[in-house]
Order: sequence, then C-alpha cells, then structure tokens
Amino acid sequence: MTGRVAPGRVAPGRVAPGPVAPGPVAQAPPGAPPGARTIEEILAAARTRLRRLTPAEAFADVSRGAVLIDIRPQAQRAREGGIPGAIIVERNVLEWRFDPASDARLPWVHGYDQQLIVFCSEGYTSSLAAAALKDLGLGGATDIIGGFTAWAAAGLPACPPASAGTAARAC
Repeated sequence: MTGRVAPGRVAPGRVAPGPVAPGPVAQAPPGAPPGARTIEEILAAARTRLRRLTPAEAFADVSRGAVLIDIRPQAQRAREGGIPGAIIVERNVLEWRFDPASDARLPWVHGYDQQLIVFCSEGYTSSLAAAALKDLGLGGATDIIGGFTAWAAAGLPACPPASAGTAARAC
C-alpha cells in the first residue's frame, strides 16, 4: 500500500502525534448508548479527512499564504510560547469565527478556499478542530502533526512563553 502507514507507526519524516496505543482503536464500552464512540474513534475518523502537515510542511505552506491558527487557551500559550504571526482563535469560538455564513466571523473570512492550518499543544484537539472547519466547507483546513510542541522541537520560529500573545495575533 503506497502512502499508507501501519497503525502505531509514523511515516518517515513525520513526528509522532503523541502517545500511540498498540492495536485497534478502543471501542465504546459495554452499556454505552447506541452510536456512542470513544474519543480515539472520533479522533481517528477526523484524521482520515485531513492531510496533516509536519511542522516543516506547515512552515512552507505559511510562506505561500496559508494562515496559522492557534486554538490553545491563553494560559497554555503563556506557558508554552507561540508562533509569530499565528492568528489566535480559542477552540470554543473557532467555528463561529471561520464560518463564512456567520455574523461572528472574522472580518477577513469571506470564502471557503483559504488554507487554514490549526494547531494546539500536541496535535490532538487541532485534528478535531480542523475536521470541524471541513464540516463548514473549508476544504483547506488541516492541522500540524505534534502541534506547537513539534513545531518548537523542529527549531522553527517561536516566541518565548511570556510573549506568546493575548491579542488576535501571536507575538
């Protein structure tokens, strides 16, 4: 199978997205309501819809006009640092800020064709967030494998923790 990687493995040149449980994705426990899924199942389904980017790929795409979106809470940004120029939109309002049909959208959001690269701390929440943006019709939405932690570990431009930003843009 070309381009496919076995479960629990990481493709060459990619950063592991975090802890990888051996074997199949956990299923809802006995007694769960019909249709209930585990977070592992939900995350796996979300990621099948994304072309996730390594930090280096995300950096290259930003240089070609993609928009970086930091969805981490302010306390986490203050503790970890930030990425220069990233747009700060915390997770709890993300869909309203990027839905072109929403009255609460950001002023520069007018269409469905912008490449949006979402990141969180380690690349879990951002996968769910990017899938939600795809549900809104934003086909260019994706996330960074390993999140901000992987970005910083790759030595890409980052702001020190105290200056990560509280306004609409990071440092």
